[in-house]
Amino acid sequence: MDGLPQGGPSDLLTGEGPVHSNLVKLSRWMAGAGGVVLAALILLICVSVLGRGINTMMHGSLFQGSLNGFAELVLSTGIGPVLGDFELVEAGIAFSIFAFIPFCQITQSHATVDILTTAFSERVNRFLMWAAEVLFFIVLALIAWRLWDGMLAKKSYGETTFLIQFQVWYGYAVCIPPAVLAVIVSAYLAVMRSVEISTGRAVLPRTQGAVH
Repeated sequence: MDGLPQGGPSDLLTGEGPVHSNLVKLSRWMAGAGGVVLAALILLICVSVLGRGINTMMHGSLFQGSLNGFAELVLSTGIGPVLGDFELVEAGIAFSIFAFIPFCQITQSHATVDILTTAFSERVNRFLMWAAEVLFFIVLALIAWRLWDGMLAKKSYGETTFLIQFQVWYGYAVCIPPAVLAVIVSAYLAVMRSVEISTGRAVLPRTQGAVH
């Protein structure tokens, strides 16, 4: 496919047009937000593990014996695991995963396994790429729909987490924007692949993910 002539029927139908560039920008910003949340979760886990370790150590025989005064002083600060750390990580990780999907889609950075495709013709490979984009669109649209439906259900029930009474529907709600963006990106890519098939031209940048 590298030998295909670049360009499309109009600026809107190319990988250099405003639609593509704006989707790349939005996807990059969304991935950045996912990275910030992921970094915050890593810090949260480190603090929680450290607090749990110190709390356990202060309850050990050594500190409860000859160093009891020091142990009581440390424990009086309330040091220990972060309350609800698992609940916060569960919601945050879900957002981070969804936040990275649009950027992986628009830059074609998903890992691929090329076992037979290298032996296929360019036309067959173009069709396979189109089919993959359509499948991505269908799956991501289904996930976004179920997220929305699940959010409404959790909100109507008023369900909360056990420890910090965190509204469960909040976790669904923050995942909806990146999920919707992923659907939009997938729909755009499916259309672009259709244009490539119909025109015989490569209209998307030839970026490539990890190949195995």
